[in-house]
Amino acid sequence: MGTVDDSLADLPELERLSLQRVIAVARTLVPEAEDGMSYGMPALKLDGKPLLGVVAAAKHLSVFPFSPAVIDAVADRLEGYSLSKGTIRFTTDHPLPDDVLEDIVRLRRAEIQK
Repeated sequence: MGTVDDSLADLPELERLSLQRVIAVARTLVPEAEDGMSYGMPALKLDGKPLLGVVAAAKHLSVFPFSPAVIDAVADRLEGYSLSKGTIRFTTDHPLPDDVLEDIVRLRRAEIQK
């Protein structure tokens, strides 16, 4: 296992599965991404830059695309989710839609590789 999987291993099952799903989508779209840490959180990295980070907090789960522009690009499709300039918060009962998650990963990849 890598850094990301190790970091998620001790989470409660539903939280772990939800965050593993996010990471699995990112790994499918960017198979060359490497496990690492960024800003103290488990993250996938591309070309040495953070692609996507995930965190489990007390009352929600978070995806960090490390880009306010990426969040802005999908914000209109995330009604009902809590957003800030750096994170998208969700719960196991209200996961991120796959198509939005895929777009987040694609947009962030494009930013890194421009």
